[in-house]
Amino acid sequence: MVGDLQELSYQESFHGAFSAANAAVRLITQRMESSPAWNTAYSNRDAPRHTRIHQPAGPRETKQVPPQPPVPANQVSTSSAPSHQPPGRRRPRPAHLLTTTMAAAMSVSAVVPPAAAVALARTLLCVPATARAPREMAAEVAAAAALGADLAELRLDRLAGFAPSRDLPALLAKPRTLPALVTYRPTWEGGEYEGEDEPRFEALQLAMELGAEYVDIELKVADKFIKFMSGKKPETCKLIVSSHNYENTPSAEELGKLLAQIQATGADIVKIATTATEIVDVSRMFQILVHCQEKQVPIIGLVMNDRGFISRVLCPKFGGYLTFGSLEKGKESAPAQPTVADLINVYNIRQIGPDTKVFGIIGKPVGHSKSPILHNEAFRSVGLNAVYVPFLVDDLAKFLHTYSSPDFAGFSCTIPHKEDAVRCCDEVDPIARDIGAVNTIIRKPNGNLVGYNTDYVGAISAIEDGIRATQSTRSTTSPLAGRLFVVIGAGGAGKALAYGAKEKGARVVIANRTFARAQELGNLIGGPALTLAELENYHPEEGMILANTTAIGMHPNTNDTPLSKQALKSYAVVFDAVYTPKETRLLREAAECGATVVSGLEMFIRQAEGQFEHFTGMPAVDGKFRALATSLDNPSTMKGKDRAAAKPRL
Repeated sequence: MVGDLQELSYQESFHGAFSAANAAVRLITQRMESSPAWNTAYSNRDAPRHTRIHQPAGPRETKQVPPQPPVPANQVSTSSAPSHQPPGRRRPRPAHLLTTTMAAAMSVSAVVPPAAAVALARTLLCVPATARAPREMAAEVAAAAALGADLAELRLDRLAGFAPSRDLPALLAKPRTLPALVTYRPTWEGGEYEGEDEPRFEALQLAMELGAEYVDIELKVADKFIKFMSGKKPETCKLIVSSHNYENTPSAEELGKLLAQIQATGADIVKIATTATEIVDVSRMFQILVHCQEKQVPIIGLVMNDRGFISRVLCPKFGGYLTFGSLEKGKESAPAQPTVADLINVYNIRQIGPDTKVFGIIGKPVGHSKSPILHNEAFRSVGLNAVYVPFLVDDLAKFLHTYSSPDFAGFSCTIPHKEDAVRCCDEVDPIARDIGAVNTIIRKPNGNLVGYNTDYVGAISAIEDGIRATQSTRSTTSPLAGRLFVVIGAGGAGKALAYGAKEKGARVVIANRTFARAQELGNLIGGPALTLAELENYHPEEGMILANTTAIGMHPNTNDTPLSKQALKSYAVVFDAVYTPKETRLLREAAECGATVVSGLEMFIRQAEGQFEHFTGMPAVDGKFRALATSLDNPSTMKGKDRAAAKPRL
């Protein structure tokens, strides 16, 4: 659906929460600046390491975790809420734990979660603190706690003028609002530290001595760092040995070798971060997570950039130890990192587990769709154990083959894949086949993919209702019957609108930037074809209906319009599938010319209701999708706690 390309993103929908987080950071910073404890720590470089810098922000009580006995090196806690108290120094695991033979045997077409018999600890939510000054970094940690994070990553390489003996005692002073993961990333591993290894090692060791619960060290220097520590690592600190690949995601066999190499260092936790060149790359990381879970090896496995986004949301399903969520948009520590607010509020990540069904929207681009907000809230409202995520897909057939597990249960399909989806499905609903486009795919229990189209009903019914509300019509027939109906666009949405209008008795005309495409669709529905240039002077009669199914005018290109205001004077009704902004330039100018205008938001709501019914087998409650979509269309009307309280439930 064209509407799913809109730029009013789910991140923007939580603008109020981000603003609240910003306000919290500023308030906490101001309080600390006036705090005698903080000022004492910074007025004396030799201040005791146990100096307390601040109490937890506001009245929120810090969750107290009772001390736990050391866990044997070959065990991982299987409780639903793992303790932050790290086990003692683990013994190096055998390098053959995940052999290259096992890795090579992993089938990319069978991405499945851990077996039900394998108990999963809850995946932790970690917020990177990336401020340039220690006071602001401490404030970010407090704000992360207020948003519901489980721990905070202190990115020491981000601090300007960082002095370990001065800054670490303040940053790690107790009581802390969150456990700390301390990272001092060098430039050669994607960080900002440019110095020699030894000063960095000294800072990390000091962090351990001051009570940091986790310390991250890069695989390249892990043996050197462990030798530097000379066995002085506190039992209360877990050592994360990490590898970051900013170019690609290696093969399953290479990932298996890398895992064994990291384990051989004696790491308490393995971290592997790679980069997706296509979304199917993520499947290999999921398989590594599953094998590590079965072998009770704690691992952080993430895939960076937009094509790897699903790895950050779905890692609890496959047994990942933690995932990262930024404090707010613009404070990411890695490409395509979601905010912690989105992970909790949009994706309901606390409830994701091995049995969670996965749905999502397939498209390119897809990251700014409202569909994740709408469908996840709908799932939550009916108690369905499911999550809906954006899939940035280049090759539809390859994607569907790779993610063929029954747990990947259904998909919305948008530009440019609607027409390819017809060929990729095992069964296609007759109407969708006649249209030549599929916007909804369901995976049946036997694995077969069934395609449907909910666009045509959503759009046509929206236009009909818009006409009935403003113009006198005969109730026994469609208000489209006998009318000249001009469709701009010849893609999947254009086909749906053309098919629906013809079924209602309209005389359909196709206009497209590329004439050959317009002519192809025109021949299918038995109507004339025009170029957009020809459409400017096309006005054979008054009272025509215009439907734009292209992305022209979509945010951020809001000054664009497919047709001039002068040409719009011949139309009585104008529909625009673009719904961000809700009032496009096309609709605004059409209204100024006296036409009845119908927003693409109506199409979005109605087709989403149809998809929900296909996904769940449940009827969409009348008015509930509309209430949620309308509130998301006006994010500025609700801010902070007021927004959360006012969020409609489906």
